[in-house]
Amino acid sequence: MSAVHEQVGVKVRYFAGARAAAGIAEETVVVMRSGDGAPRASDVIDAVLSKHGERLAKVVPACSFLLDGLAVRDRSVEVSDGAELDVLPPFAGG
Repeated sequence: MSAVHEQVGVKVRYFAGARAAAGIAEETVVVMRSGDGAPRASDVIDAVLSKHGERLAKVVPACSFLLDGLAVRDRSVEVSDGAELDVLPPFAGG
């Protein structure tokens, strides 16, 4: 009998420079849940980086993230099916 792997869909929303780098405002990213637990925020971030390439990879290190409206301080936080992850680059003020 093989281990069960479930897909977890996370809505990723890009803002400002992250939106320009990704070329879209939002998308649903599917990551796999394995037998050892739910995927993590870092898994979702890795998935969008592999999908959107170098332009987004240059922006993401400076970004902060919100998971279902709460600041992500630890990227090892688990994500659930239907979660929303916001990618927020630094904003200029003045």
